[in-house]
Amino acid sequence: MTPKILLDELQAFIKEKTKDMLLPTIVNKSSGEDRERSTEIHKGQLPDKDAEVSRVPYVLLQFIKSTDDQKPGENPECECMVRIVAATYSLDGAEGSASLENLLTRIKLELIKAGVIGGQFLLRPPLETFVYPDCEPPIFLGEMMTRFKLPAMESEVMRIWH
Repeated sequence: MTPKILLDELQAFIKEKTKDMLLPTIVNKSSGEDRERSTEIHKGQLPDKDAEVSRVPYVLLQFIKSTDDQKPGENPECECMVRIVAATYSLDGAEGSASLENLLTRIKLELIKAGVIGGQFLLRPPLETFVYPDCEPPIFLGEMMTRFKLPAMESEVMRIWH
């Protein structure tokens, strides 16, 4: 019910739903051989600065904010905003852009289809997806902003005084 648990559940969900998508990685300079692999899913930050390039393709899940609200006479509401950043690689601009769009679209469709992540986090529309327009080969970046309703945390003080 915490944002950390939501990120854990999203990581497992996206990993499962994108595992069959093999995307290009950085060309092996010693062999000149192109490689492909499944997308890595990271939470919070990438392992290090070099990972921005060396770990592509990847998805980065970032907690942005949470809101807890309770209006008088209503049940408490808890919501969490998560930014999903995606990165793909290609020396070909059209291919790199298409790979990024396909990855973001797959994630979006699977989230919408599921509706609930980890049995407790309800996806709330709208989903905002955008591709960074100034990207050029070989790295392509885009993101999706998501909102999830979390199980409500209720104040014990409110129950005592009402």
